[in-house]
Amino acid sequence: MFRTGPKNLITDVAGLRVGNAADARLKSGVTALLCDEPAVASVQVLGGAPGTRETDLLEPHNTVEAVNAVVLAGGSAFGLDAASGVQAALREQGVGFVVQDQVVPIVPAAILFDLANGGDKDWGRYPPYRELGYEAAQNAALDFAIGSAGAGTGALTAGLKGGLGSASTVLDNGVTVAALVAANPLGSVTVGRTRHFWAAPFEIGDEFGGLGYPHPLPDDARRIALKFHEKPQGASTTIAIIATNAVLNKAAAKRLAIAAHDGFTRAIWPSHTPFDGDLVFALATGRSGIALSPEQAIDLGAAAGATMARAIARGIYAATPAKGDLFPVWAAR
Repeated sequence: MFRTGPKNLITDVAGLRVGNAADARLKSGVTALLCDEPAVASVQVLGGAPGTRETDLLEPHNTVEAVNAVVLAGGSAFGLDAASGVQAALREQGVGFVVQDQVVPIVPAAILFDLANGGDKDWGRYPPYRELGYEAAQNAALDFAIGSAGAGTGALTAGLKGGLGSASTVLDNGVTVAALVAANPLGSVTVGRTRHFWAAPFEIGDEFGGLGYPHPLPDDARRIALKFHEKPQGASTTIAIIATNAVLNKAAAKRLAIAAHDGFTRAIWPSHTPFDGDLVFALATGRSGIALSPEQAIDLGAAAGATMARAIARGIYAATPAKGDLFPVWAAR
């Protein structure tokens, strides 16, 4: 039986902190996850239109084993500047990979497309994401907002506002696995035109409304609903982090990222399209001291997918309305 951690947030994995920063006029923002100690990391990209920084470094065959932070940002390619702001904040603290007498913070990042969401993107010569990244790093804490916050500030789904979501699961062996996601998919997170989330079978308690699946399923359950149906190109992306306190190497972390993508397919229909940059970073702090058996690794992967699905639904469930929104929030449906 799965249960949530005490906060039902990714910070239930000890050693992780999260900070948000956003610009309401811009309708965009940044979320920074900081590691108290370097965490083993990898990544899996399954969307057709990713925007990333330092993802090659995370492949198991490459040298650097661990990272100091991971950044999720709005702003499309402009948002990659956010990682520079987080890197600057960490460098001020002397945090990073030591090379001779230099300290280089390792900060992979991914972005989502929120340029066409009703916000004012006339920012002048330079986009604001570097400063938003710095601010997000300064805000890092164990408690943080979900919904219309950080990288989820300007997120949209097919017909609803998207958002920043998080969830955690504690396995019977004491291992915790948790997710952080900025959900901005091309597809839909609800069944047909109902209020019921596709992620419903994985819900713990009533963390996103407790509605379950509609019965019977509506006739339009298999209808493919897309955001900006006429011009879907480059208008989306769901980016996420899956984290655990288990002891994993980079190869095992990559397997965890792969498994967490199952949560995308359980919560979003359709997902991993050519116009989504769907991506999952995986982090392992090792703080539990538990190295998993093959059977326990299967349980961890299953929990990762379920936890990711819950985090996606929680992000949309928690979204709040703002002036100039193109789509309503879930609570208003």
